[in-house]
Amino acid sequence: MRKQAGALGAALPHDSAPLHVTGRAPYVDDLKLPGDALHLAFGLSTVAHAEIEALDLSAVRAAPGVVLVLTAQDFDHVPDVSPVAGDEPLLADGTVHYLGQAVFLVAATSHLAARKAARLAKVTYRERPAILTVEEALAAGSRFETGPITWARGDLSTGFAAAKTVVEGEMEVGGQEHFYLEGQVAAAIPTEDGVQVMASTQHPTEIQHKVAHALHLPMAAVRVEMRRMGGGFGGKESQGNALAVACAVVASRTGRPAKMRYDRDDDMMITGKRHDLKIRYRAGCDAQGRITAMEVVHLMRCGWSQDLSLAVADRAMLHADNAYFIPNIRIESHRLKTNTQSATAYRGFGGPQGIVGMERIIDHLAHATGRDPVAIMQANFYAERPGGSPAKASPGVSPPGPQDISAKLKGEVQTTQYGMEVEDSVSGRLVGKLLADCDYHARKAAIAEWNAGSPVLKRGIAVTPVKFGISFTLTFLNQAGALVHVYQDGSVHLSHGGTEMGQGLNQKVAQVVAEVFGLSARDIQITAADTGKVPNTSATAASSGSDLNGKAAEAAALTIRARMAEFLAGKYGVAADTVRFKGGEVLVAGESHAFARVAEWVWQARISLSSTGFYATPKITWDRVRGQGRPFLYFAYGAAVTEVVIDTLTGENRILRTDILHDCGRSLNPALDIGQVEGAYVQGAGWLTTEELVWDAKGRLATHAPSTYKIPAVSDRPAIFNVALWTEPNQEDTVGKSKAVGEPPFNLGISALMALSHALSFCGTAYPALDAPATAERVLMAVERVRHG
Repeated sequence: MRKQAGALGAALPHDSAPLHVTGRAPYVDDLKLPGDALHLAFGLSTVAHAEIEALDLSAVRAAPGVVLVLTAQDFDHVPDVSPVAGDEPLLADGTVHYLGQAVFLVAATSHLAARKAARLAKVTYRERPAILTVEEALAAGSRFETGPITWARGDLSTGFAAAKTVVEGEMEVGGQEHFYLEGQVAAAIPTEDGVQVMASTQHPTEIQHKVAHALHLPMAAVRVEMRRMGGGFGGKESQGNALAVACAVVASRTGRPAKMRYDRDDDMMITGKRHDLKIRYRAGCDAQGRITAMEVVHLMRCGWSQDLSLAVADRAMLHADNAYFIPNIRIESHRLKTNTQSATAYRGFGGPQGIVGMERIIDHLAHATGRDPVAIMQANFYAERPGGSPAKASPGVSPPGPQDISAKLKGEVQTTQYGMEVEDSVSGRLVGKLLADCDYHARKAAIAEWNAGSPVLKRGIAVTPVKFGISFTLTFLNQAGALVHVYQDGSVHLSHGGTEMGQGLNQKVAQVVAEVFGLSARDIQITAADTGKVPNTSATAASSGSDLNGKAAEAAALTIRARMAEFLAGKYGVAADTVRFKGGEVLVAGESHAFARVAEWVWQARISLSSTGFYATPKITWDRVRGQGRPFLYFAYGAAVTEVVIDTLTGENRILRTDILHDCGRSLNPALDIGQVEGAYVQGAGWLTTEELVWDAKGRLATHAPSTYKIPAVSDRPAIFNVALWTEPNQEDTVGKSKAVGEPPFNLGISALMALSHALSFCGTAYPALDAPATAERVLMAVERVRHG
């Protein structure tokens, strides 16, 4: 039977696709404001750490078009724009903590006038020592918690004593600029009751809260609206607060609309990045390749303020095991404070940093034991849940280890280092299928043969599996609301608390509502995220957009459908559960009526056709202090095989082919999900290969423009790019039995780094110990290191 267009599982295009490709999709910067609108710009610090001794803004105030200039002294209390800790004043309050911090605010009649005026300030600084690296921060005790956070299980000494092979090392992993196509932007319009804010944000409610606090208003007096973003990737979860608050303050003080947009250079200088870190590790395995003990230390550079760093660092610890059961494990995390941009949320939210460290250990152990990394993986995967199909090893790979098999025979479920049972593991079967489908072993043998006859170019291939936890680790954020109206003509209006940043969330949630009413997705009118319609929303983050908002919208639609069914049941004298909604029709007592006709009847009967819906993720319990509990509802799985080639004379490298099998559960929309997997992989590979953030000795970000910071281009995608979805339904009661797809596939890009390591291994006998990003320079240095030991 052909699936009806609009039903769950239909591969429909993005709802705004025609507007995107024709350039007609309106973003915040496109919105028309009244002619007297003001445009804002920050004056930025030019040093990394200093006291402000004198601030001469006379030339700024006299500049053409300038209407208002504000400093910290113009507030009784400088508004705070931090997401959590209250440690980010809108304007520096006497001390600057990084190069690029906002010192003053200019409001002028044009964007260009404001930017030009902001550069006329004369600031006298008394510089203080700046802490820029994790080593400096560690030595100075500069951190956000009193000491390192440590989680442990088992006995390391016993585990290492049982190990036949032990490796240890250190790995640097760089940060990452979000590089959303649409930069940070916000606008505010004063109203008779308060203020209306339009912002490019993943978190409208946080903007609402911060603006209300800054203006000393109740949240009900602040309305925040967000129709679409041109990309977010976590960079618009908290980083847009400053722009929205600045606009609201100026609008409130002048009675005029205000708008602020960062130019790309300013955006990169001001905003936070992915957390970079140094990973120190020691791990051992027995003769069968089973990991008996592992200890990891994360030295995470958090920047000048706390932002979301504690939760990011926690998630790195939560994913330090990736897809593997490790009986004896210790993870130590240092959250270090430096005079650099405040690192913030980024796709994966710390998870990729934990996973890349684990995969480095797998790669190092494989090199030290002379095994295929896949053999190490298969020996350590979490066991399949009791009652599930056993994990199958691919040809030439060791079968699951005895501890996995014994756990299954006993009907036990293995637990993570933080005590959560892994009930849904499919890593063994999923990886086995991918390896067979892409002919991994034959290709690897062919690569070894080809490299033997190629003195300059060397190819490599690698596998990376992923187990990624889905839910906010801050429990109360796991909630969502929605509002659904059915009008008397049968048209449907949908509003939910999620934000659309190009990922197709609105299309998916519309398909959920369409499924409930038996309509097509085009029958559902999708509207902007609006705090005046759906209050108290969580950020669209943690890959939870569809899970949370889809369930909330489904609940609202089911409530309305039940009312319609009850009305028809009474009208026809049948049971309500015999009424069917399908194909735009309502079937009852052998008759078929158009959905619109039934809506009109119900309205005439004075029955409400409007409902809110609410959803709270079940089963979540988490104690972050102890590092114990169930922080996730479920795990999403996946695996990628990547083949690369390097030039040993220059370090230049290319991705030749990528094969991916990713777990989306029962996909709500395969077209959108495959697109997300493809984009996530390329972004993940970019993080680890070409995207290099460089700060100079004064704390200035040197790579602050597209000319110096290199995201992957179209030509950098694999020439052969095969993506398939693992279609087993989620065992948890998620919307449509689907699984989240935003963040998990980002980690598949790690396979590109490991493939480069494999290619380097053909240059000599030493372990490559490749840092990230593996730029051409780093690859070339690794070539020399491998050759000469």
